[in-house]
Amino acid sequence: MEFEIPLLPPTSDIETKAVLKQLANAHRYLALLNGRCNVIPNENILINTLSLQEAKESSAIENIITTHDEVYKAELLESFVNDAAAKEVSRYAQALRQGFQDVRKNKLITNRHILQIQQTLEQNDAGYRRNAGTILKNERTGEIVYTPPQDYPAIEKLMNNLVQFINDESMSDADPLIKMAVIHHRFETVHPFYDGNGRTGRIINILYLVKEDLLTLPILYLSRFIIQYKADYYRLLQQVRVDGNWEPWLLFMLKAVEETAKQTLHLIDGIKNLMQDYKKRIRSELPKIYSQDLLNNLFKHPYTKIEFLETELNVSRQTASIYLNKLCDAGMLTKIKIGKSNFYMNDPLYLLFLDGVPPAQPAEPITTITR
Repeated sequence: MEFEIPLLPPTSDIETKAVLKQLANAHRYLALLNGRCNVIPNENILINTLSLQEAKESSAIENIITTHDEVYKAELLESFVNDAAAKEVSRYAQALRQGFQDVRKNKLITNRHILQIQQTLEQNDAGYRRNAGTILKNERTGEIVYTPPQDYPAIEKLMNNLVQFINDESMSDADPLIKMAVIHHRFETVHPFYDGNGRTGRIINILYLVKEDLLTLPILYLSRFIIQYKADYYRLLQQVRVDGNWEPWLLFMLKAVEETAKQTLHLIDGIKNLMQDYKKRIRSELPKIYSQDLLNNLFKHPYTKIEFLETELNVSRQTASIYLNKLCDAGMLTKIKIGKSNFYMNDPLYLLFLDGVPPAQPAEPITTITR
């Protein structure tokens, strides 16, 4: 299905009464989440752990399925992991972190940033599509659902318009969360790359909230909600293209912000409680090795290794090995072997991310739409 894609901003009044009501809820929980960032002493703990969670869920939407275990191993020691899906997930986390550093510094999201994100994800420099033939099909039936722009000049024009909409506040006075939903819809509608459009678009969501100072760190966990309601996500994307009615799509995305903010608050509280427990235990059972840097290292990732302690604690390899083995003896870490290297696993942290997030609740209007 082809249709003429109008330039942004939308000409209709998209801030309906229902949208504004849901917007208030989304802002409330997003603000709570942003305020909770400072309860963890080292921001890299949240960036590393939550970016991997987002990476796994976002990649699962694209049917890049892998286990938490393989994801963490790929992040720590990519050369020893043969799971291609885990490596793709690791690249997503890398692209998200790189993009975050750029946007935090410059408060801009440019074509260059978008191209860099996709290049990191796909490990190629193909750039925006130059050849016709890209179509979107129903995975189950094979039916063509949508045909995005086919020629490079049209894609370039629409992407330049999108980047201007992202960065030029004078183009629209809509609330930033509403603009985020519009931006995501437009990016997926242009579908500018041969591969990696969905994952690139979901990274842009997070970076835009950082750009707008709604998030201090890139820790909103949107992909879990999208994968739970994947059919609704794709149906509502297409519905706007068909009838121009933005309201159901905006309600879906704003509900995604609310629910995933709640989920991420749950994870942050879980990390905080585990860190406090480990702090007490180490100071009580192993007071000679306790330091805040050691504690941070144990929670920056579900796995650690001797080399990490050497670098972060500025200790010898022998001392780092002694510390980690003492923690294993005390039952706080588990030693495992990957390739020729020993890794030390924080089991409670691993299990928190494995199954510690309650399911999200869908937006009410979505349940009333006939499938």
